[in-house]
Amino acid sequence: MVTIDSIRCTYCGGCVSVCPEDALFLAETHLSVNENCIDCGDCVSACPVGALSLVGDDQLQLSLPSNRSYDLVVVGAGPGGSTAAFVAAQAGLSVLLIEKRQEIGSPVRCAEGIEKDALLEFIEPDPLWVASEVTQAAITTVHNGREETWKGTGGRGYILERLIFDRVLAERAAQQSAEVCVKTSVTSLLTENERVRGGKKKFNTVVICMAPEK
Repeated sequence: MVTIDSIRCTYCGGCVSVCPEDALFLAETHLSVNENCIDCGDCVSACPVGALSLVGDDQLQLSLPSNRSYDLVVVGAGPGGSTAAFVAAQAGLSVLLIEKRQEIGSPVRCAEGIEKDALLEFIEPDPLWVASEVTQAAITTVHNGREETWKGTGGRGYILERLIFDRVLAERAAQQSAEVCVKTSVTSLLTENERVRGGKKKFNTVVICMAPEK
């Protein structure tokens, strides 16, 4: 039966789509395999991160990443984190982008609205992740029983499909050679002479150290 490395698995569902026996399925927080598995290996070939194997867990552990140093470690693969990783990698730095959740962009954390000029500073709009255009907006606040509304018209903005948008930004960073790790949390910082030099992440107890300043 296929073995699933839960540390590497990004929960993308690619393996589920190719399984001829419907032996793989996405549960709420993990990927599972049932007794219908015939060890055909189709899912192993389809997995983009090498999380599936026909060997045991003890052998899989040997292939996990060893300790590495980076010029920059970015914690959180939201729009800000992924953009920072992209810019740094584009400038030639070695970059690690860490996301504690197993799926970048999920769950959505805001109302997905952004003003056009603010977006254009970082990326061109793409119909793939633009749900709709906005030409007016209103913000209403209530404080001590008093309601106030501010309205804006004549501009232009967008409502984004954050699930797609966030992933596109992370993919852009990866295309610039940034290393992306999901289901990975920073547990503490490494300091030297009262300066932060790196951090420890919860990923098979790997220690991440930034390169020293030159």
